[in-house]
Amino acid sequence: MIAAAIQMSSGPDRAVNEERALALVELAAQRGAQLVGLPEMWEHIGPAAQKTFAGELEGRQLAPLRELCARLGIWCVAGSIAERVEPERVEPERAKAGGGRPLIYNTSALIAPSGALAAAYRKLHLFDVDIPDGARYRESEAVAPGDALPKVVELAGFGLRLGLTVCYDLRFPELYRRLAEQDADVIAVPAAFTAYTGRAHWEVLLRARAIENQAFVLAPAQAGRIGPPQERRLAWGHACAIDPWGELLADAGGEGEGIALAQFDPVRLLQVRRDLPALRHRRRLVDLISDLI
Repeated sequence: MIAAAIQMSSGPDRAVNEERALALVELAAQRGAQLVGLPEMWEHIGPAAQKTFAGELEGRQLAPLRELCARLGIWCVAGSIAERVEPERVEPERAKAGGGRPLIYNTSALIAPSGALAAAYRKLHLFDVDIPDGARYRESEAVAPGDALPKVVELAGFGLRLGLTVCYDLRFPELYRRLAEQDADVIAVPAAFTAYTGRAHWEVLLRARAIENQAFVLAPAQAGRIGPPQERRLAWGHACAIDPWGELLADAGGEGEGIALAQFDPVRLLQVRRDLPALRHRRRLVDLISDLI
């Protein structure tokens, strides 16, 4: 399988973002990509506290991308979008916690070559951090955390299984181990990593998750100045693809738009897992603790 991690610099203009995203997905497909990933919040990065553009997964936000995937016959990790869910469609406890207002999730979707939604995942870990470069992030002020683990989906015809995660999830390795327990072969990490943290941690963490779970990692990314100018958001970029040994296969660089194109070969996956069968050697801590009780 040929995979592509797309790099963008999204802002508050939805129409411009969508036009660039669709063009980059088509360009990646023209270069041979059969699986294409867009970055976190590719469609809109506006004022952090405003999510008025949010909509349902089956609605307008993903419709043009789904149509394009069907025309091109490709799989696509649709980065993440702001998903709006009306209170009557969630559990009473969550609706009550939200004050009866619609809930907004940072949601990643996997689009099949037919254009159908094959999977969706609501980001579990929200980024509430003050960055030393002066930027302040409070994702939880506008976004609700997801309440379900991501599911692993078979990429039919390629002998690979894919699991979804989003950006800040990368710092929580137990989530990735749960994907490995579901036999994930490819893990998607669409992101808008900050320039400050990305410089130190982006590639290190991506390679660690690939090595620990012996899986390919597809990491689309935002790059450069993103969102409204007054919010001083700088993204690290370096959309990339990594193999199960932790080798960097492709990197789109740290500035502007780009495409990191790489081959995800199931034979390479089997080789790594055969030569170093760490996943089979794993002893579950919960089982060890149970033995001691």
